[in-house]
Parts: sequence; C-alpha cells; structure tokens
Amino acid sequence: MRNAVYEGFFITHFAFFLFICVHFAYGDVSYSIAEEMKRGSVIGNIAKDLGLGINTLSFRKARIDTDGNDKKYCDINMSTGDLIVTDRIDRDTLCGKKAACVLKEELVLENPLELKRITIQVKDINDNTPEFSENLILFEISESAVKGAKFLLTEARDGDIGTNAVQRYDLQNNEHFTINVNTEASGRKQSELVLVKELDREREEELKLVFTAVDGGSPQKSGTAIIHVTVLDANDNAPVFSQEIYKSSLPENSPLGFLVNIVSATDADSGSNGEITFNFDHMSDDHVSLFSLDHKTGEIRVAGLIDYETYTSIELRIRAKDGPGLTSYCTVIIDITDVNDNPPTVTLKSLSNPIPEHVSPDTEVGIINVQDRDSGNNRQVRCSIQQGVPFKLVPSIKNYYSLVTTEQLDRELVSDYNITITATDEGSPSLSSSKTVQLSVADINDNPPVFEEQSYSAYVTENNKPGSTLCSVTARDPDWRQNGTVIYSLLPGEVNGAPVSSYLSVNGDTGVIHAVRSFDYEQFRSFKVQVMARDNGSPPLSSNVTVSVFIADVNDNSPQILYPTTEGSSFMTELVPKAAQGGSLVSKVIAVDADSGQNAWLSYHIVKSTDPGLFSIGLHSGEIKTQRDISESDSMKQNLIVAVKDNGQPSLSATCSMYLLISDNLAEVPELKDIFHDEKNSKLTYYLIIALVSVSTFFLTFIIIILGVRFCRRRKPRLLFDGAVAIPSAYLPPNYADVDGTGTLRSTYNYDAYLTTGSRTSDFKFVSSYNDNTLPADQTLKKSPSDFADAFCLPDEFPESQ
Repeated sequence: MRNAVYEGFFITHFAFFLFICVHFAYGDVSYSIAEEMKRGSVIGNIAKDLGLGINTLSFRKARIDTDGNDKKYCDINMSTGDLIVTDRIDRDTLCGKKAACVLKEELVLENPLELKRITIQVKDINDNTPEFSENLILFEISESAVKGAKFLLTEARDGDIGTNAVQRYDLQNNEHFTINVNTEASGRKQSELVLVKELDREREEELKLVFTAVDGGSPQKSGTAIIHVTVLDANDNAPVFSQEIYKSSLPENSPLGFLVNIVSATDADSGSNGEITFNFDHMSDDHVSLFSLDHKTGEIRVAGLIDYETYTSIELRIRAKDGPGLTSYCTVIIDITDVNDNPPTVTLKSLSNPIPEHVSPDTEVGIINVQDRDSGNNRQVRCSIQQGVPFKLVPSIKNYYSLVTTEQLDRELVSDYNITITATDEGSPSLSSSKTVQLSVADINDNPPVFEEQSYSAYVTENNKPGSTLCSVTARDPDWRQNGTVIYSLLPGEVNGAPVSSYLSVNGDTGVIHAVRSFDYEQFRSFKVQVMARDNGSPPLSSNVTVSVFIADVNDNSPQILYPTTEGSSFMTELVPKAAQGGSLVSKVIAVDADSGQNAWLSYHIVKSTDPGLFSIGLHSGEIKTQRDISESDSMKQNLIVAVKDNGQPSLSATCSMYLLISDNLAEVPELKDIFHDEKNSKLTYYLIIALVSVSTFFLTFIIIILGVRFCRRRKPRLLFDGAVAIPSAYLPPNYADVDGTGTLRSTYNYDAYLTTGSRTSDFKFVSSYNDNTLPADQTLKKSPSDFADAFCLPDEFPESQ
C-alpha cells in the first residue's frame, strides 16, 4: 500500500521536475518527454520556441498534423501557445524494445502556408512489472537424473527497456537446485534450473520452489512463478517384443494396405515409461517406400509395389521405444511368393543372314535364348515355331535353342522367311511372347537359263537387207543378279558349208537375231542354227535352243524356156501333117521358173502367129494343138511367138518362137533353108554351118531311133512304123530337173515327136502327152522311168532324167 502511494505521487509531480530540452530553430523544434504523461500536460511553449506571437498563431490558423495516418498525441493551446498532451503516450506500445522512441508531429501555418516539423522523444519509465508466461512451471525429473543436469526455465517478460527491464532471477533456497543465468548477445537473460544434488523419490516425491524475476528500475519491480518438480521413478525397464523374429509370406503384386504382420512389445514400467512406439530402424529407402508401420499398433502394411523379381525376401528391423527413450529391437522377415506376372522373353543371340540356298538340312542358322523372370513352374518355358517353314528349334544348353533347317532351301521359290518363335511358360494362367526372325536366302547359280519356247522359227523373205531383224529369243534365269544375267550367243556350225556366223548374228543382251547377209531362196530355203543362253554365274550354266530360219520366195526369177531352146542361132522346127485334125497335139512349150509357189505358176499365151485361128496353146500345159483341120490353103510355114508368164507380183515373163511346117514327110525339110534365107540373109554362111551340123545331128539321131525301134519290136507289138525319126524336143539342164511341183517340167517328163522317113503321104504317128489335160497347180506329175519306157518302147535300163 505504501508503494502504491509513493508511485502516484511520483507520477503527479513528475512534470514539474522534468527537465525539458528545447532546441530552437527557425525551421524545426524537438522535445524530450517521459511516457505516460497525463492529458493536458505541457510539453513546451511552441510559439515562444518558434518565435511566434499568440496573435500570429490565431491569425495564421496554426494546427498540429501528423505524418501520414499516424495518431495525433498532442495539440496547441491557442491562448497560451503551449504544446500539450492530448492522448496517452505508452512507449512500450509505440516502440517495444527499441532503444529510441520518437513521435513526429507537424505545425501547419496558413497565410502564407508554412510547415514546421516537431520531433518528440519519448523516454521509458519503470511502469511494467516482470511477468512469467505461466505462474506454475512443471517439471518431471527422474530420480536417476545426475548432478549438473540442466532444465531450461521460462523467461520472464518486462515491457520496459534498459535498466527498467529484468536484471536478475532468484530461486528459493533448497538443497537440490540452483539457478544459472546466461546473458545472450542481444542482452536477454536466459535462466536454467541446475540439479546440484540427486533426487530421491522415496524421500520426496515433489518439490515446490519460488522463482522470482527482478528489474533494475527505481523503485525495483519483480514477478514470481512457482516451480513444481515431480520426482519420477527411474525408467529401468526397456520394452520387450513378443518375438525376436517375425516371419510372414507375402504374394507379389499385393494391393496397397494389405496387412503383412503385426509386431507387439510390453514394458514393465508404468506411465510414460510403459508407453511404447514402433518405428523402422536403419531401413533402406527402397524398403521404406514398400511398407508402412503403425507407430502405436505395430501393424505392417503394403505401401508400394511388391515385385518378386526384385526382392525374393525382405528383412525389416523394428525399434520399440518407451517414453523416456529406452528401446529394443526385433526382425521381421517377409518372404515374397512368386506370381506368374512376367511373360517369357525371346532373344536372338546370333543369326547367319543371309544363308546360301544350297545349305544341307540340319544346318544351324541361329541361336535363340529364352528367359522368364518368374520362378518354379512359372519359369518353365516351352518354345515352338510356326508351321509351314523349313526350320525347327533344337534344344541346346540351358535356355538356349538352335534354329536349324529341315530341308533344302530354294531361293527361287522363297527368298525371305519371317520366322515367328513363340515362348509359353507353365504358369496358371500361362503367359507367352513371340519374336519374329527375318531370314534371307542367298542365291547360288543352280538354275540354267530356260528359253520361253522349245524352238523358235524365223521367217524372212529372200533378198533381205543385211542387218535386218529376223526374230528374238528369250531365256529366263530365276537366279539373282549376275547368276540370273543371261548372255546370248550362236553356237558354231555351218550352213551350206559356210560358218553360221556369216549368215546370222545375235545380240548378246537382248537375244535379237539379225541377218548378216542377204538370203537367196533359190540357193537354200531353210536352215537351222543353235543359240546358247549362258548366265554369269560361277561356274556359268547354259542351255541351247534351235532356231529354224525359213526363207520366203520372192518373184525374182523370170520363167526359163527349155523347149524350144533359144540359145545360140539354132532353130527348132516341128512338122505338122497336113491331115492333122482339130485338137491334134502339134508341139509343146516347156518352161520352168526357179521361184516357188505362185511365183512359179506358169501360164502360156500365143502373142503372135502366122495364122491366128489355126493353133492354140494350153494355158497351163504349154501344149500347142490345132484348133481346126488343116486345109490346103493354109500356109506350109507357120511361125508362133509364145509368151510364158509366172504368177508373181509383179509378173515376169519370157518369149520364144515356134516354127511349124505343114508337111507329110521329111523330104520337104531342105526347103527350110528358104525360110531362113529370107529372114537372115545377112548371116547366110553362119546359118549354112548350123544347117550342116543339124543335118549331121539329125542323121545320128535317126540311126539311134531306128536301132531303138528295132529292139522294141522284138519285145512288144509294133507301135511305130519302120523308119520313124525321133526329133528331140527339149534339152533339159540338170538344175531344172525338179521344180517342186510348181513348174511344168518334171524329171520324168520327156516329150518326143516321131516322124516317118517315107514320102509325104506317109502316116504321122502321135504320141499323146502324159497330161492330156491342163496340169493343176497343186498337183505333181509323177511318172517312173519304166512308164516312159513302156510308152515309147525304150529299153529297161533307160536312166532317170536329171
């Protein structure tokens, strides 16, 4: 009570004894005051300090403003010019623990506008008592605590600063504890309760001590708190697990939250000493992410993905700790059981690619490895290969298979294989995986070139231009690249005694066959050559084909008249009996054509005659016949000009002259001299020589015929009368012996006229031609030499005409 009165008196009269320091300046003014001054207390005379009169303050409307939105703590007494306190100034609220606390005010004058700064420094007074945050400070200290043990005490708070703040702490006298105060760099004082003598719970279960905080103000102020120390029993019993080792089995891929095991422990102590918490001890980060542990119940649950292939067994170390900190340990062993969650993997370890197509069966071309990360039956794997490929899998060493061929390969049938290998495990359900192996077959030269046709025919017309294309041969080789590249060539040979290369050539790349020279149908009509196709393999393979070249005829040969002959200056004359009737065969024009086919089809035409109506000629036979009976008025000398034409395009022709004498005997033959005397008077001597030779020839021929007729009479009835003379009507050169059925002359066809040697009245005997009618173009006259011998009573040994 006494202290309270003293404090009130001090506060009331403090203003009268306060030394006010005023610094005068024409711009600013500052004051220093103590906090907690009453409202209305004078801080200083602002008018006097600024040199202003009382009237000036009113006239210029003086007023106090603050900086910004700060609270206004003072104002001006306009009647006295004093600066007075208008509100409570609490330094502890305004500035806290700051060493300096300043209020800034502004004096505003108008007319003219003028601003004066007022600075007020607020000084601290010891107006706050030290206070603890709690009046009762509780400690539980074990009786086993050793001397020197320190226990941090709560700091007392004092709103004052400097010497007015807390300066020391005091502890009630006792035998067990003392106070130790430490001053920090900031000036704060931190106190500790220090054990100086061991506690004994059996003697004293609790202690109550008064703890006092004292400031340095004048007068001093203090605050107190009670320290209540409870002496605890010593924690001499550690937790004990029900098992040292816990074992459990956990399937892999177990769901999150799945209960793995529960650990339990007991503590013989009571209270906090018997409160046990469980924690993982020295556990790897991998395991921490897989499991969770309930600190109170000891339940271990799945917290992550459990993979048997990563861990087959996991060992956890569990720590049990009571309240004060005694611990014990146990081991949890978790065996992970396998689940078939991994399909087999197929790995290609080696592969011979490509492989030659001629490799023998059972040749190893690749090695396959099969793995399964599971265990037990889940790890047992069966391997299979797709059907329809010439390969198989042969088990080798552990988890290895050999990929081998089962038959001979043929690149020309299949050049690439996509082999699918499937691995299936024995799990339930089973899992499988596949791998496709791409394998190429390398080519070898095992196929010769094969021509597209068994033989080739080329057709070319004669007189072709050298270098013209005849035909093209093509051979295929199913082999690859150079083994399948085909080169063409002609095999050596001869055509008509000349090398085949002088007739044909072949393009080695394309197989196109060209003519080297111009061909002549009349020389040869066809020939054959051999073309070889060879590949570029090693060794090379080849095949041959026959190319037949057929030469087509061109109408490039005019008809050649064999009878009557036109060679030299000789002439041929036929005798026609005066008694010849219409239709009688008088003579025959014989011609051949070296061409063939329709180019050799000949037709005969009389283009000029002495008596146009007396004789006619067969269009295709060339036989000259009388058209009517011969009369006495007809001229004895008849001259016929016959044209022979072929059927080619364009048509070619030849002409000849036929001389006929209408007479009954050969006595009139000398008169032929007169015929040619008129026509060829300029060459009389030449003709006389010819006539002499003709007569000689005629005589020799006549003798031969007579001998032949006599011999024939001995064998057969007489066909001709005595003295018959045979006049050869044709002289056949050997190269016209055969015209292949297209001409008018045959090798077995001879035409002879027999005349008597008697008077003009002698009978004229006719021998009909072998083809009485016109010979068709598509028929061939065939007569054997014996047929001619029978018809003409010739000897049996008559030779075949050539």
